[in-house]
Amino acid sequence: MTDGTTSRLSLTLDSVIDSIDTVEQTATNFALRAGFDEDTASNIAMVAREACANAVIHGNKRDPKKHVSATFEASSDSILIRIADEGEGFDPASLPDPLAPENLLRSSGRGIFLMRAFMDQVEFRQLSPGTEITLGKRRQA
Repeated sequence: MTDGTTSRLSLTLDSVIDSIDTVEQTATNFALRAGFDEDTASNIAMVAREACANAVIHGNKRDPKKHVSATFEASSDSILIRIADEGEGFDPASLPDPLAPENLLRSSGRGIFLMRAFMDQVEFRQLSPGTEITLGKRRQA
């Protein structure tokens, strides 16, 4: 896509682990189509996977009655991914610092840190119910 055209896809997924793979693959395809190199596309897919895992596992607590929505938008110069759950919501500011000495050996808690490291935009929005995360990445010229 080099003419500024935007491509969009919205998915409604069950709160199951297989949905995480679907989001990862879709993010990879969209990033490559938007002109990102394979390494960057892999990083985008990794953080989209993490966001979906958070939605399925922490947000919806794998409740079969709840769903995850994933929206992908790609243009010639950027990608925007929104992942939303139907859970109770959370305050991202309340998350412990994964680099604090007491957290270095924990087996979880680094996903949002990685999202912020790899993406140009990471925003949270409280829904009723649920939480939506927006992940954005601009392609370097």
